[in-house]
Parts: sequence; C-alpha cells; structure tokens
Amino acid sequence: MTTHPFPSRRRPGRTSLFLAGCCLVASAACGSATNDAAKPEPVTSSIAPVDPAPAPAVPVAETANLLPGMPPPLDPKDLYAADRPGMFADVVKDFPSRVYVPNTESNTVSVIDPTTYKVIETIKVGHQPQHVVPSWDLKTLWVNNDLGDTLTPLDPATGKVGTPVPVEDPYNLYFTPDGKYAVVMASMDRQVVFRDAHTMAVVKAIPSECAGVNHADFSPDGKYFIVSCEFSGELLKIDTAEMKLLAKQKIPMSGAMPQDVKISPDGRTWYIADMMADGLWVLDGDTFGKPTRLRTGKGAHGLYPSRDSKSLYISNRGEGSISVLDFATGALIAKWHLPGGGSPDMGGVSADGKVLWLSGRYDAEVYAIDTTDGHLLARVPVGVGPHGLCVYPQPGRYSLGHTGVFR
Repeated sequence: MTTHPFPSRRRPGRTSLFLAGCCLVASAACGSATNDAAKPEPVTSSIAPVDPAPAPAVPVAETANLLPGMPPPLDPKDLYAADRPGMFADVVKDFPSRVYVPNTESNTVSVIDPTTYKVIETIKVGHQPQHVVPSWDLKTLWVNNDLGDTLTPLDPATGKVGTPVPVEDPYNLYFTPDGKYAVVMASMDRQVVFRDAHTMAVVKAIPSECAGVNHADFSPDGKYFIVSCEFSGELLKIDTAEMKLLAKQKIPMSGAMPQDVKISPDGRTWYIADMMADGLWVLDGDTFGKPTRLRTGKGAHGLYPSRDSKSLYISNRGEGSISVLDFATGALIAKWHLPGGGSPDMGGVSADGKVLWLSGRYDAEVYAIDTTDGHLLARVPVGVGPHGLCVYPQPGRYSLGHTGVFR
C-alpha cells in the first residue's frame, strides 16, 4: 500500500478509516494580490433550469424513459454532445476563463489565468479543500472543505466569496441530473447524502456500507449512478429517484483503491480508475457484473473525456504520465510522460479542448498539457496538496458535479 505524505481525513468524533487517503462562489479577480476573505459577502443562487443549446429532436419514447425532470440529451448516442467547444450556456458565456485549484494543505484556492499560466489570486477557504465543483445551474462554484465541514461558495462571474454553508464531511459533491439534489460523498462518515440543491438541507443519508465513497457518474437515463469506495475497494450502484442502494460489489483484486468514475459517450461502458490496479476497471453499469482490468500506468487516478467524445485522458499519478484511451475501440492509443516526472491527479479539459489541466498532487504545482501531442505547456506553482481543480467555464447545459461533469 502506498504511503501518503498528507494527514488522514480523520477527525475526532467521526468514524475512523483504516487508511489515510490521499456554489455559492469566486472567480478570479484580475489582480495578483491575495484575497483574505475577511468579510465574505453573502451570495444567493437558485438552481434554475439552464436554457439548453439548440438540439436535434429526441424521440418521445427515449425521453419518456429518463429520470423525471432531467433535460433530454442532445444526442442519445453521445452523452457529451453538449460539451463541444463554443457550446456555452447563456449563463456562463461572459464568465472569465479561469482554473481554480484547491490546495488541501494550504487551505486555499489558487486562481490561474490560463492565458498567462500565472496565479492571479489566492483565496482563503476552509480546512482541507478537496474539490471545486460547479453547481447544477452553472452559476456557482462550491469549494468542498472536507475537514472544515463547509462548502465555500465562489462566484465565477464576479470573483466574490460567499458565506460558507455548513455541510458535514463534504469530500466530494455531485448533482442529480434533474437538478433537485446535491449528492455529498461523505467519505469518512461512510454515507452518500442527498441534500436539497437550493438550501443544502439533508433530504436523505444512505449508509454506504463501504469505506471511502468518493467519485461517481450517472447512467444515460439518470436513473442510477455508480460510486467508487476508495478504502474498501468496492463499487456501489444507487437509485437516483428512490435514493437507495441497489447493489454493491467488491472489485476482484486484493488492495484495490478505485478513484474517478466516467461513463463512455454511448452510455454502454463505465471506466473506474484504480491507483493500486495501475489502470482502469471496465464495467457494464446496467448488469453491474464483474469488471475487467485495463492497465494504463502506475497510480491511475483521474478520467477526462476529450471535447470531440473520441478519447479519454487518464492521469497516472504514480508515474507522472497521461494515458489516452480510444472510446470507439476501448484500446489505449498513446501515453504522454511529463518531463522530469510529476504527480498528475484531478483536473479538466479547457473549453476549446486544446489543453488538459491537472493538479500535481505531491508537487505543489499544476500541469497544462497540449492535447494534440501531450507535450507540457507549463508548470504553475500553487499551494501545498493541489487536488480537484476546476477549469471554468466549460461548455454544457448543466453540471453533474465533481470538477466538471457536464451534459
């Protein structure tokens, strides 16, 4: 088992884990000074439907089978059809382009201008920020202060910091496809918690019956989602509308540590990164049968589809590389190594699809990688323990959460 240079997400009075683990809103201001956020301004947000981009008609028979209230897909054969370059929702089209980097050990968010590769602002947030998550309505960025038991809202339009909202153990955050609920991955509390997306009040908490719930993705119809359990090497299948556990399975490898979860554009295949399996688990989500293993590189961690829905970028944190998978064939077609090494972790793809941004988890830096050939464009120094960075804004009609899963 690998050692972790950072403290455990353990806290007094909570369920302990046997292994140390690895909106409302602030976009970057244009200055380079540090923002102390001494007097945060309250920010309000409503989770209102976002006007979708023009879309081809979807057959009634297909829309009738969706989770009620979920926007119909632009293309039933491509879940990422709304994520093409330039397809910004009206609500985000005037937001300044920024990269938001939560530094878990510095308790800050570094804000990078992607045109200059420079940190232009440092925002103080709560204790151990893990991810920066776009809200379902795209108006807010939520900083998940895991050990601080709060969500700090950042406004990507104005750069203002809102009043933190009390939320227990917010290691990661997702939103149901209908926009009704926020789903908190309460890793240490061993719960998947459904909260009202407007108020963050608890609606229902599901005991995970596994250790270290952390990442997820939703089925094409929105009716279920699959969750990885990092510390017990398990996967969960959860009913979205009923808010109940449907199934659980153990990954078929001793010591497995599943991480990020992503579904293929056609909705047929699920990929689960596993840092101890040094690759991906490939799964049929509908049958939830035994997954198969695909090696990509040491410490496989983050998963990011390309803007054309053709490729999946896989960050191999343990060896400083990025593997590229072809969705059509399920085969690996390239591997890009960071010169001098590094620890590529979580991140996202630029709005135009030309740059893959990844945090350097153990190196206090961020990597900007050219997606045409994988060469390194820049290393940007940030705080200590950079983790779930968010590139924002991005194309898409609504957000399913994490560092930016858009439909």
